[in-house]
Amino acid sequence: MATSLTGRPVVIGVDSFGDVTTGGDGAPLPQPETIRELVAEGVLAEQSGLDFFGLGEHHIEEMPLSAPDLVLAAVAARTSRIHLGSAVTVLSSDDPVRVFQRYATLDALSSGRAEVILGRGSSKESFPLFGFDLADYDRLFEEKVELFARVRAEKTVTWSGTTRASLNGLPVYPHTASGSLPTWIGVGGNPASVVRAARYGFSLMLAIIGGNPVRFARLSQLYREATRQAGFDPLPIGVHSPGHVAATDEQAQEEYWPTYETFMLDARRERGFPPITREYFAHELEYGSLYVGSPDTVARRIARTMTALDANRFDLKYGMGPMPHAAVLDNLRLFGTEVAPRVRELLGAAAP
Repeated sequence: MATSLTGRPVVIGVDSFGDVTTGGDGAPLPQPETIRELVAEGVLAEQSGLDFFGLGEHHIEEMPLSAPDLVLAAVAARTSRIHLGSAVTVLSSDDPVRVFQRYATLDALSSGRAEVILGRGSSKESFPLFGFDLADYDRLFEEKVELFARVRAEKTVTWSGTTRASLNGLPVYPHTASGSLPTWIGVGGNPASVVRAARYGFSLMLAIIGGNPVRFARLSQLYREATRQAGFDPLPIGVHSPGHVAATDEQAQEEYWPTYETFMLDARRERGFPPITREYFAHELEYGSLYVGSPDTVARRIARTMTALDANRFDLKYGMGPMPHAAVLDNLRLFGTEVAPRVRELLGAAAP
């Protein structure tokens, strides 16, 4: 589905799951310091010219970012232009009314720069933590997306379901200045989630964390057709993928590989997969969904992916496990000052 993005606005952003980084001595930073550093990273993202800064909800020791909206509010107070939002909000284990209220409040604090990306939850630690049964995984998300859509309309809400108490003609505050909080559905490959996003008029964020990204073109096509059938004008499609930028390909790979190996070993062990190898890493760099390299290398791969998927937004998931914090900051600077302009140049695209 290769299409031209010439002249269309292209949004380039970054997001983080709050991975604990390491200091100059190689030791992991304390969790409170990690969270404070995220605020500085959001400020740097704006200073570097990026369009979006996102933080995703997680509840584990390596990613202690359990309240990203609070951190984003701190970023909002120190920035003026960059859009702010959740890299993912696990709606299934949260309350849709409270999610809307938190991000509508962020929208007020940021003067209309807030967004929310809703997800089913690929990391499931929040379900037992908040008392939800994984056996209800699909039903929880379906019902809560429907309720969120009604709340987002900023009218009195009447709703009934099985996953929480009913609402009968109740208002939900605060309202946003625009009257419609920008909302995305994060999709890792589920066609039903793509159709659901289109049905509610939500934008689509393709979370591509491994394998050839071109295989997601069928989901882009499905989304375009489903939004048309639902009566909506074309809506944005975004791509979220991990990566790291350094001065050269070799430096970027050497900085990224140790933490990528550690992270992937743990993740694959949990799922019963064989250990990660350097050969697998090299294959992902060449053909998969790792955007690791020099600014020109990363820009070319992003432009190729966006064209193939008819996407007008790309969010780089920066940091991966215990990466040195200095390397994280260098990545943000290079991604904003060199990669983002180069992507737009390659696509003949405009800034948002």
